[in-house]
Amino acid sequence: MDIGNVRIADEVVAIIAGLAATEVEGVAGMSGGLAGGIAELLGKRNLSKGVKVEVGDREAAVDLFLVVNYGVSIPEVALNVQRNVSRAISSMTGLNVVEVNVHIQGVHFHVEEKPEEPARVR
Repeated sequence: MDIGNVRIADEVVAIIAGLAATEVEGVAGMSGGLAGGIAELLGKRNLSKGVKVEVGDREAAVDLFLVVNYGVSIPEVALNVQRNVSRAISSMTGLNVVEVNVHIQGVHFHVEEKPEEPARVR
C-alpha cells in the first residue's frame, strides 16, 4: 500500500553521520575546515558542520572531514568510521549508503595541563 512519501532531510543524515563518526575511537572530532592552515576542531554541537551529504530517494553519499588523535592508525580509524557511519545511516533511515568518504583534516595532540604550583612565600 502506497500512502505517501518519506523524505529525510540532508541535515538529519549529516547529524547521524557526525554522531556515528565521533563514536569511533581515535576520532578527536569533526573538522570545520582549515583556518590558517590548521584544522578547526568542532565541538559536539556542530556535528553536521564537518559532514557533506547527498541524499536521494533511496541512497545517500557522505563526505566526512575529521581530526584524529595523534598516534592512531589512520587507515584503521577511517575504515571503522566508514563502517559505523554506513551502519548508522542504513539502520536509522533505511537509505542505501553508496559511499562514505573520509577526509583527514588534522591531528589532535593531547596536551596535559600541569597543575599550578602554589606561590612560594619568602
